[in-house]
Amino acid sequence: MERKISYYPVIKRGVDCALSTAAVIGLSPVMAAIAICIKAEDPKGPVLFKQKRVGQGKELFEIYKFRSMYVEAPHDVATEDLDDPLKYVTKTGRILRKYSLDELPQFFNVIKGDMSIVAPRPALWNQYNLIKERDRYTGVDGLTPNDIRPGITGWAQVNGRDDNDDAEKAKLDGEYVKKLSFGMDCKCFFQTIGKVFRHEGVKG
Repeated sequence: MERKISYYPVIKRGVDCALSTAAVIGLSPVMAAIAICIKAEDPKGPVLFKQKRVGQGKELFEIYKFRSMYVEAPHDVATEDLDDPLKYVTKTGRILRKYSLDELPQFFNVIKGDMSIVAPRPALWNQYNLIKERDRYTGVDGLTPNDIRPGITGWAQVNGRDDNDDAEKAKLDGEYVKKLSFGMDCKCFFQTIGKVFRHEGVKG
């Protein structure tokens, strides 16, 4: 039987809102510069890329990213599943992806309540196998990875990221919900920073 920490989601939500608000304010000049670069290179497309993802309780929501691909790129296909992802990625987009700067608008998703800063990454609406695999794992309070708010980064992202197949991602997401705690979130957060600076495990 897993230990009960029902109070932690409340604390987690408060920390998420505080950190995300601070990030949006502090990084606003960077985000404005990114928006200008995106429009300068490919003016016919939007600055933000919106995509249906699976949220808490398998409810769908729109995730926000800075657009890193040309508008002609396939919309609902994971980058690692494209035959030649680099042909769809803009020059600005390659820099954004290299340092995960395309993910910055997700702080707005966190403030809205769609996401957390740390938790399993939200699956695409059509990644049925990943969603099904996640239901095999339960953690604290009987929660599965599909029962909690998805995150900007998570345990699977610091242990392989795009290199993991669905089964391995689900297994790592299962480990996260079993160890759900402030300490686990801090571990994921700081390991993510290291991964970003080394730009490991991301394709395209």
